[in-house]
Parts: sequence; C-alpha cells; structure tokens
Amino acid sequence: MVRLFNYPKRKLRKLVKEGEYKEAVEFGKNLENKNPNDADLLFIMGSIFYILKDAKSALNYFDRVLEIYKFDSETLLLKANVHVFLKEYETAINCCKKILDIEPENMEAYQILEQLKNI
Repeated sequence: MVRLFNYPKRKLRKLVKEGEYKEAVEFGKNLENKNPNDADLLFIMGSIFYILKDAKSALNYFDRVLEIYKFDSETLLLKANVHVFLKEYETAINCCKKILDIEPENMEAYQILEQLKNI
C-alpha cells in the first residue's frame, strides 16, 4: 500500500492548506536541498512566502521558477502582485505585459494593469 506522504510535495501542500506555514517552510527547504531545480517545489515555496508577505523571499523563488520556465504565466502573475505590494509598479506592468504575450485573454493581468492606471 502506498503511504499518503510518499509524495513529499503532497505533504508540503497539505501543510500549506492547513496553515502550518512555519513547518511548511522548514519541510520545503529540506526538499529544496535535495531538489534545487524542481520548478513545482520552487513555485510552492514562493507561494508560501507570498502568503506570508515575505516579498523578498517570494521574488527569489519566483525568479528561480522563471529561470526554468520563462513563460509561466502563473508565476509571472504572482510576481506582478508582489511588485505591486512593493510599489514597484513598472516591474509589475512588465510582468503583466509578458503574461499577455503568453495569454492574451488573461483577465487577472488586465485587472492589475487597470488597477495600476489608477495609481
């Protein structure tokens, strides 16, 4: 019988879902040491730091994902939101433009651009 936690990223997602962020960060960093180029793991870690409003750490992880998958619109969207949070509006706009190059119908990117017009 396969144990539920034979899949480490599943355990990491479960910790996040349960709000166990400190434990998730520790577990995720351990996984990262073993798999430093796992884009899915890096995205999850960036998302954890995004939730925790640790912009610098979130951007570090999102940039690493984008080194692997240059055209990942989900990562670009979260990165744009972090830059808005940091009031780095021009960088956020550039992220949104990249998203729209990839997915011309991406409503979330349009919403961020619209939001930034009013600032």
